[in-house]
Amino acid sequence: MSGLPRYALQRLLLTIPMLFILVTVVFLLLRVMPGDPVSAMLGGKNVSDEVLATYRVKFGFDRPLLQQYGEYISGIVRGDFGRSIRTNQLVLQELARKFPATLELAIFGILVSLGLGFTTGLIAAVRADRPVDHAIRVFHIASFAMPLFWLGLMLQVFFAVKLGWLPVASRLGGRLAFTFKPITGLYALDAVLRWDGKALVDVLQHLVLPAFTLGIALTGLQGRITRASMLEVLDQDYITTARSKGLHERVVQLRHGLRNALIPIITVFGLQFAVLMGGAVLTETVFSWPGIASYLVLAIGARDYPSIQGSVVFIALFISVINLIVDLLYSVVDPRVRY
Repeated sequence: MSGLPRYALQRLLLTIPMLFILVTVVFLLLRVMPGDPVSAMLGGKNVSDEVLATYRVKFGFDRPLLQQYGEYISGIVRGDFGRSIRTNQLVLQELARKFPATLELAIFGILVSLGLGFTTGLIAAVRADRPVDHAIRVFHIASFAMPLFWLGLMLQVFFAVKLGWLPVASRLGGRLAFTFKPITGLYALDAVLRWDGKALVDVLQHLVLPAFTLGIALTGLQGRITRASMLEVLDQDYITTARSKGLHERVVQLRHGLRNALIPIITVFGLQFAVLMGGAVLTETVFSWPGIASYLVLAIGARDYPSIQGSVVFIALFISVINLIVDLLYSVVDPRVRY
């Protein structure tokens, strides 16, 4: 095995120790956190010691720490993330139900980020050191500075409460929340597959505010990298040669400049998924979005160890796969890249 398949296999194998370290750290941190998961599940203080002891035995918290750790690692290897203490459902099944909502929000958030960041970065590069460039740079800095939860709340107040143009929260509204039958769990895609225009409009309306909130936080980084990469490429000798041949400036910038500037832009695109998953925690909470991030927040509040650990591992796997795909795209964008 050589070339691209060998590189992909190496990357997948490197993911295993990373996940092992991550699971170990999360496992140990949860055990030193204040609070008792069994007590939280049973409702707090008015529970007898006998009942608490019974449930600790049931969920394995009476066993030595090393034994608990060994059993959990063994379960992950078998694809068993355990049962949620809070709901008594299999964690993997719950994550599978929540994942499409997070994936859909991530896709639309990335589209917003690419649309705004890539476009503004490109304009800033071709209009470098002009007023429009300075204005765009201020916008990029502002996108870094704005806290996600504050931006989400402001958008809700303005567009949902004051203007009434868009819904405040959730994925569907009205009767559709009860009658719509998803196929893949990606509601926008499901509405298209069912040829349901009313549902598609409703889904997109519910996606606008959370996707824009999530996307705007990534716009600044995407825009700054696009600008810097394009400026570096436009200063190369082959760009000067292309201009000397009499090619139109737009052809020079887009055909000869943009493609060669894509490597760092794609790199940032992959890294954005890691940032996006962190931002999803705040975004899903503000907009009551029923995804993995909201599930993780509820699990943390309930000290639901299996759910917390399962969510972290699931998110880490998702980010690892995305980063692998991004790495493999390098050879498509730039033939000089060899694996």
